[in-house]
Amino acid sequence: MRISAKVVAASCLAVSACLFIPREAAAQVPSVQRDGNWGTVSDVAMIIGTSSVFLMPRVYYSDPEATVGWKGRWHVSMLAPALTMAMATALVEVPIKNAAEGVRPGCSVDETIASVSNSGCETFGGPSTHAFASWGATGTGLGIFLMDTFRYSGSRFNVGGFIGNVAVPLTASIFTTVGRAVEPGNSLAYEDGLQITAGALPGFFVGLGVGLAYAALQRPNCGYGNSIFCW
Repeated sequence: MRISAKVVAASCLAVSACLFIPREAAAQVPSVQRDGNWGTVSDVAMIIGTSSVFLMPRVYYSDPEATVGWKGRWHVSMLAPALTMAMATALVEVPIKNAAEGVRPGCSVDETIASVSNSGCETFGGPSTHAFASWGATGTGLGIFLMDTFRYSGSRFNVGGFIGNVAVPLTASIFTTVGRAVEPGNSLAYEDGLQITAGALPGFFVGLGVGLAYAALQRPNCGYGNSIFCW
């Protein structure tokens, strides 16, 4: 009887160990440290760059004798390129990223699919959505500026149009890229260089095409009266 009691006790201990040890291991959640300040910088820079382009008036040089000089007009039709780029960015963020399964630095595919909160691996990293949106805005602004300069302004250069459509979004794109790639201290980057490039290059050329097409189809002047808002 004594031997049986010892066997039963040992069996209970073995079962308890099998039940509790795996649970402790499963409770461990991976946590990758990323710099929140640089993450905020990339978010703000992306917003500034896209806002600069889509809130910028169409600047052009008017030739008629009565209204000769530089003019600026805000077009409601700017919603067209803005929504086009927003839809393209949404495609990158969800279906394209999920299909590519490009994990963020320090993460694995399984950790990303699990999407544990505050793990630093909640979403896939590539192609970089931030890079696509910010460099897409730069491309859009450049396309509009080129069309307004060479087609509608007789190749006259306007500093204000260049700053709003090209300089500001370009600077914002650079800050966005740095914010996603920098690794201060023990922190890891939000995306690696390949993921950022995979977002930035397509974003820029898609944006450039959208900007050129929109500006070619929509003249910068309102076409009626002297209103600064074109409906």
